[in-house]
Amino acid sequence: MKSSSTLKSILAEFFPLHRTLASEDQDKTLAIVGLHMPDSSDYRIESFAPRTAAWTWQVPERYAVHEAYLETKDGRRVVDFKENPLHLVSYSPAIDQWLTWEELEPHLYFNEKRPHAIPWIFKYYERDWGFCLPKNTFDKLARDTTYHAVVRSEFLANPGEGFKVATAVIHPEGGPNPEAGEFMVMAHTCHPMQANDDGSGVVTAIGLARRLAENPLPPGSMSVRFWFGPETIGSIVYLANHEDLIPSLKGGMFIEMTGTKNKLAWHHTRQNEHLLDRVTAYVMRGTPHEEREFAAFPPNDERVLNGPGVNVPCISLNRWPYDEYHTTDDNLDIIHEDMLVSAAEAAEKIIRIFASNYIPRRNFRGPVFLSGNGLWVDWRENYALNRAIEKIMMRFEGAHSVLDIAEQVGLDYWMVRDYVEKFRARGFILPLPIASEAQAS
Repeated sequence: MKSSSTLKSILAEFFPLHRTLASEDQDKTLAIVGLHMPDSSDYRIESFAPRTAAWTWQVPERYAVHEAYLETKDGRRVVDFKENPLHLVSYSPAIDQWLTWEELEPHLYFNEKRPHAIPWIFKYYERDWGFCLPKNTFDKLARDTTYHAVVRSEFLANPGEGFKVATAVIHPEGGPNPEAGEFMVMAHTCHPMQANDDGSGVVTAIGLARRLAENPLPPGSMSVRFWFGPETIGSIVYLANHEDLIPSLKGGMFIEMTGTKNKLAWHHTRQNEHLLDRVTAYVMRGTPHEEREFAAFPPNDERVLNGPGVNVPCISLNRWPYDEYHTTDDNLDIIHEDMLVSAAEAAEKIIRIFASNYIPRRNFRGPVFLSGNGLWVDWRENYALNRAIEKIMMRFEGAHSVLDIAEQVGLDYWMVRDYVEKFRARGFILPLPIASEAQAS
């Protein structure tokens, strides 16, 4: 294992960076994530050439800011990118002009509800410039003077310094099982100086990866693929360039905003009543949580993985809402290690069941000679399982998954799976993989 750092301390390493869709600080963030992922995960950073097609989208150019400020006639700087990158609207094009208040005001942004805070505003696809400042500062600006707006920025299309995302894969014990396929976990890295959105999701995913590396999934389970990159466009670019991967994906999870003292919420898949929804409901049962519709606010990369032409069932986990959203108040002060860890624990429980689940199909006739094959369960040791044996065996016709059987007989998933595995070890059942619902085109 490369790192034993706390999740919050990892977040602190990349929190201050100017993380946009494609930039030097985005590259640094992906490098930091790699330092804390398990050695066994084969962490890789991929680069894609700007302005190339990605389905109906285009790979973004890299964004470089050399200087950005707004100053008065006497040279006093009202806002300065050097002091806080949130002062500049993300992806603002270059400008160097003296402006009247009437010309300037449409390019100034503040947050009415948090007048002391700087908002985060982005115009990734509009190419319009702007500055962000506290409402308290905005209110004090003179209206009868001119202001000097300076943004020295560049949009770079050099393929050698392209648009980057990162992936890693953690296999089950014994190595990958191509028939079982993969489960995909996603978190986005593109929000500058935002701790909860979504630095928290990134480090929760790191925590999840550590858990799966330290305690691998059972042999024959799905592999788990981790993806880190810019929101929406990042997963589009990645999947558009790896369409061959899509049929092997059996399910997915998008993780974000996990660091605050809120209840964990889970959003359904687009299918709504998919096996993944049932697993998630099974895990969350009895714990404080909220249940929401697919892509209910805030919608993110689950719309890509579970969207048209891909359709891989994908849930999302978050602790939305929180008041500090998209402002300078979304900082390390509102992040709690126990919330990051508990979100990783919930994600792990969901993935452990979904990725290890399979459909048992019998390879025997007649009642199995239980005691002669080491399959008898003494009622004095496990009465519930003893009473359920016949019901379990009657469901080995290739129509029910292990989770289905556990729910139908009213027993814990892992108890039933461990028992079914004994039939498998003796060759009495064949494990059929969970079918893929991914679309070929």
